[in-house]
Amino acid sequence: MDKVVPTAAEAVADVGDGVSLAVGGFGLSGVPNVLIDAVHRRGSGGLRVVSNNCGAMDSGLAVLLAAGRIARVTGSYIGANKEFARQYLAGELEVELIPQGTLAERLRAGGSGIPAFYTPAGVGTQVADGGLPWRYDGEGGVALASPPKELREFDGVAYVLEHGIRTDFALVRAARGDRHGNLVFNKSARNFNPLAAMAGKVTIAEVEELVEPGELDPDAVHVPGIFVQRVVALTAEQAREKRIEKRTTR
Repeated sequence: MDKVVPTAAEAVADVGDGVSLAVGGFGLSGVPNVLIDAVHRRGSGGLRVVSNNCGAMDSGLAVLLAAGRIARVTGSYIGANKEFARQYLAGELEVELIPQGTLAERLRAGGSGIPAFYTPAGVGTQVADGGLPWRYDGEGGVALASPPKELREFDGVAYVLEHGIRTDFALVRAARGDRHGNLVFNKSARNFNPLAAMAGKVTIAEVEELVEPGELDPDAVHVPGIFVQRVVALTAEQAREKRIEKRTTR
């Protein structure tokens, strides 16, 4: 039951080329930077990433993106990541943009063993009708577009069929975790980390504070250990690092 792995490098040793990764984090909050850096050092490429966004400020997934290690992104937000936008528009990167709530539910459904579900989000748009650019040809044209999705009416309302997401691996960051893999997240770090953890066939968690089994209140656990296969305890210095994307003062 002890799922603790001594180092991040050992934890991601089998994250090879071409695998799919569900990666937690919301902006700069709750991003598994240590595990992402370990994947970068390992040299893995051709990665298919599922994450709300693809890193910012040269941190998180932006490290893998800048190194040309990511082949496909399934996410909701490009934002101020200029390299993400450049690779997408240049035809170097395949991108499936999904409404944020739908992305969250697709991850949750995949982790819960639900193959698909119907949602009204996207009905009447290219999300349902198809035609969203997944890959550009580098000259302004669309090389690959999204296909149309199945529609169905319930009580006179149209819904679109969305499929659950399962990935080969998941990388997440928790505020606290025990040796059995039970995890607790802090505030907005909880937005996508639990969903990513559920979706991964092999889930690897970096934890800011490692505690012994029984120390976590069962009612406070956000992800039970059954979803987590490996735990990496961060050093005090790694746990302290909290970057601010946009500093504002009064």
